[in-house]
Amino acid sequence: MRTRVQTALLLFAVLAVAAFAIPLLLFTASDRTQQLVLARSADLDRFASLMDQAVATGDTSAVTAEARRYTQFYGEPLVVTDTSRSPVVQTGGMRAADPAVARLIDAALRNQTTHPTGSLHAWSRGYRMFAEPAGTGTRVSGAVVLRASVRTAAYDVTWRWAAVLAGTALVAVACTVLARVATDWVVSPLRRLDRAVGQLAAGLPPERTLAHSRRRSSGGTPSGGPPELRQLAAGFNRMASTVSAALEQQRRLVADTSHQMRNPMAALRLRVDTLRTHLPTSADRTYTGVTTELDRLEILLDDLLALAAAEHRAGELTVTDASDARCDASAVAAAQHQRWEPVARHTGARLTTRSARPVMAACTDRELVQITDILLDNAIKYAGQGAEITLSCTAEGRHAVLTVTDDGPGLDTEELAQATTRFWRSARQNGPSGTGLGLAIAEQLLAGRGGRLELGPAQPRGLRARAIVPRALTDGGAP
Repeated sequence: MRTRVQTALLLFAVLAVAAFAIPLLLFTASDRTQQLVLARSADLDRFASLMDQAVATGDTSAVTAEARRYTQFYGEPLVVTDTSRSPVVQTGGMRAADPAVARLIDAALRNQTTHPTGSLHAWSRGYRMFAEPAGTGTRVSGAVVLRASVRTAAYDVTWRWAAVLAGTALVAVACTVLARVATDWVVSPLRRLDRAVGQLAAGLPPERTLAHSRRRSSGGTPSGGPPELRQLAAGFNRMASTVSAALEQQRRLVADTSHQMRNPMAALRLRVDTLRTHLPTSADRTYTGVTTELDRLEILLDDLLALAAAEHRAGELTVTDASDARCDASAVAAAQHQRWEPVARHTGARLTTRSARPVMAACTDRELVQITDILLDNAIKYAGQGAEITLSCTAEGRHAVLTVTDDGPGLDTEELAQATTRFWRSARQNGPSGTGLGLAIAEQLLAGRGGRLELGPAQPRGLRARAIVPRALTDGGAP
């Protein structure tokens, strides 16, 4: 938002400065052109007067001498003729017989004054032609043609434009600084509010924004920004404090309950194991059922702790920069194959792994190991005896994909939509019981890294689970 606001202000400033600078540049060029025309017109009037006197007295020496001195001093040639187009004086190499000069002489003898049109510019070069009739009223006694150089005038225009552009640049810099300061002042409360919203959405307490709110409420220095936005940020902070406290209490309740139940569970298991030697043989079935339920409860507590940790970690990664995390997904897949292959073989399943080359994933190897454990554990449990389970790791565009495929009974469309729901288990499964939290944990871990979990049917039968995570960037910025 800061960039958009600053761009809008700078665009307005550029338009305002341009609306001032462009007319000033045009006026400067027009003014200097007018000065040139007025100065040369005065010179022409003087020579026209001298020519008129020469015609009256029959002595052209004054106009001839004056014309030569003028050309020698200013470097601009002159041609003065009588009414018969005969040259009285020609200086600087300009001749009355030249076609361009002859046309101007004809116009002057028709009592027409010729001055150049159009403004000079910094890049103007060459000369401009002036012509004026000699005489009084409607009586024409001769013609005067002057070829004026524009070099000095163009040089003056260049300096004037440079001064205008320098002033414009200073104004533009000042406008840029003011726009940046104004943008920071206006947008700073919105940035803090946006950061607090992101932290709140991730389930984290917006600590920095709350600290600003506390300083204001305790009489400290108020945060910058318009009063309306500061009031909005303060109101959001109060709401965020309440919501984040409730979320934190809920998360701590799950984690603390799971943790605190470990000691009673351990004591209960110890007592049950102690009773084992005092039970008759007829109680073996009951004892086995009790220990099985204890095992399920312990697994449930472990999964609840893992889910709470995964959700908290996903929230942290949402608002923090963890782009430096990276691991070789292919190496993780190979290590997991070595770990789970004996387990699969023991249950009558066959586990194979396919990985062509290293695939760098933007996550930690610990997270990817946990995700792979969940997917392989589900496949081995529910695919059934004699199942073919395949673990593969591939690179698909900007993502690393770890896939676990089995040829078991799989899930139908309705079950696939509910598979990642907490505590959900398919009613068609006849295998070992589970907590229904594994896929939810994997989904949270992947979401924290900007990835996702995709479940779909395998061909010709079975289930395919795809853990998709962004690929780690190389030093050159490519995945």
